[in-house]
Amino acid sequence: MTVVVAALLGSAYALGRSLVPDQVPPGHSAGATTSADGPHYADQPSGGEPSGGAPTGTPSAGTGPAETGQDGSGQDAGTDNLFGAHATSGSPRLALTFDDGPDPRYTPQVLALLREYDVHATFCVVGENAQNHPDLIQAIVNEGHTLCNHSWHHDVGLGARSADAIRSDLLRTNAAIRAAAPNAPIVWYRQPGGAWTYPVVSVARQLGMTPLHWSVDPSDWELPGAAKITATVLTQAEPGSVVLLHDAGGNRQGTVDALRRILPDLTARFELEALPTDPT
Repeated sequence: MTVVVAALLGSAYALGRSLVPDQVPPGHSAGATTSADGPHYADQPSGGEPSGGAPTGTPSAGTGPAETGQDGSGQDAGTDNLFGAHATSGSPRLALTFDDGPDPRYTPQVLALLREYDVHATFCVVGENAQNHPDLIQAIVNEGHTLCNHSWHHDVGLGARSADAIRSDLLRTNAAIRAAAPNAPIVWYRQPGGAWTYPVVSVARQLGMTPLHWSVDPSDWELPGAAKITATVLTQAEPGSVVLLHDAGGNRQGTVDALRRILPDLTARFELEALPTDPT
């Protein structure tokens, strides 16, 4: 009799437990999931230049992520989400790339340092900045650097728009560049934030531009300081690397100071090149 009562009590306990929901660990919400690698990109604060203030023409809240050089902020460079964009130079040479310019405060400093070390680079320029500073576009071209289209106002969400909207944006940017440097080839396109989609890659190729990603990203737009930018570039650089840096979009003095330390080391270890104007 005792054995029968014990068995009945055990069955009742098990049934009761099955009706109680699993407990959620402290600090978690039931049903919530967290991506292991975080968001694809993060907006910078727009309150002031030391935090990377957005230049004129930045979309307002609700129309897309804020401007100002968030390229590379956690964007996974795996081939699955690049849709064929180039992440290396395609040769043993290393390529330095500078995004979001031109900027009258920092682009001339970058150009002076590149000139000092006889290095040519690739400048991924924003259309409205090209329109506002045509003299700097001319200087970039005159010193033998390659130009790259980086959209009209750094629209991270451009790839999610219609093909016609993408085409209009890229053509407008090319027109601003060519107004400053009529004969300069524009054969590269870099999507803001590295937020590649099939439509934006397809339209860029239709317009004769090769999509360009990167392989070394010191996240200089986060303003980590010259020492950290330098360490990241020098430890990760290898033959064929495409290095992502910024010469505009906020306070870029840390990047300029890092470049002053980076160039002597890189030129001693690698051949550096501007990306070719006839990519295959």
